Amino acid sequence: MLAKCFYGFEEILAKELLSLGAQKIQTGRRNVSFYGDKGFMYKANLSLRTALKILKPISEFKFGDINSFYEKIYNIKWESLLGVNSAFIINSSVFHSKIFNNSKFTSLKAKDAIADRFRNKFSKRPNVDAKNPDLKIDIHVNKNTCTISLDSSGESLHKRGYKKYNSFAPLNEVLAAGLILISGWRGKTDFLDPMCGCGTILIEAAMIAGNIPPNLQRSNFAFEKWIDWDQELFDIIEESVTKKINKIDCKIFGYDISNSIIRKCKKNIEENDIDLKIKVETRDFFKSKKTNKDRLQIVVNPPYDKRIPTDFKSFYSEIGNTLKRNYDNTSSWILTANMEAIKYIGLRTSKRIKLFNSSLESRFLNYQIYSGSKKEK
Repeated sequence: MLAKCFYGFEEILAKELLSLGAQKIQTGRRNVSFYGDKGFMYKANLSLRTALKILKPISEFKFGDINSFYEKIYNIKWESLLGVNSAFIINSSVFHSKIFNNSKFTSLKAKDAIADRFRNKFSKRPNVDAKNPDLKIDIHVNKNTCTISLDSSGESLHKRGYKKYNSFAPLNEVLAAGLILISGWRGKTDFLDPMCGCGTILIEAAMIAGNIPPNLQRSNFAFEKWIDWDQELFDIIEESVTKKINKIDCKIFGYDISNSIIRKCKKNIEENDIDLKIKVETRDFFKSKKTNKDRLQIVVNPPYDKRIPTDFKSFYSEIGNTLKRNYDNTSSWILTANMEAIKYIGLRTSKRIKLFNSSLESRFLNYQIYSGSKKEK
């Protein structure tokens, strides 16, 4: 199988898969391949925090021209995967191919092959339905090699099911979970997002601290429409991962300067079936102070563009000043796509990791703020 992920999350995703019991794990570029049975596929969709999709490969072949591509796809036993009264959709990606230069044309030829097989065998063919398909087919062409997979997830796995209320430019849930995991935080110290928006980072942190599977509240997965869908097995897997949920012992809290945003944040937190122990309040981070001497973890995605009330130089400078003055004994992680702004934070960077926030190349920066006479690093 293949788990897709964001750039920079490959190693974190591989560790997640290993902890779940996956076999033969190999990292690629924006993906991790692994071996597992049907039950593991269910568990991976429920439990992986940094995966975007789980694909199940069903065929891989080489082809020399469009006709051989068509024939290879035609010869797959699609009737074992799809009924004549069902619907399907194909998503194609093409890289370095001299035969196909258009992913839409690739999908069209594959669709023709599938439809012709059904028509020749049953005098009837399944429909194509982009909105509500029974089977989502993923085609990956690299040079003259084609991999055919079934998309077991459906909609991207960042759609957890808990976020009903959004703020401006909300952070992707998978990205938020990955940031926390990369930071090394696992719920052993208190956690703060001082510019929390609609609460994505806070909710993902709480689920990590409580070992709560991120997709328990998701309404559906694509594999539920497959011919071999096993409700009983899924229920067993769901029960087994639910039993591993732990008590959240640390404090998880967030600030935002906007009353309306905090109200949305509280509603998102309340949407969860499990008490996440998150506390949020309307507060200006620049006027805040650390409330105790215990070790604190900060992960923050500062607002950008129109959300910054002043120029970015003074804004980022104030972030650094606030951390230095008021947040000793803290490990602070900041995600930013503004490379110019980084130097205005004014603190020594302990770690600097290249990531992408949507299409924006970003840096995930760590600053260690020590207590007492020791200077920040």
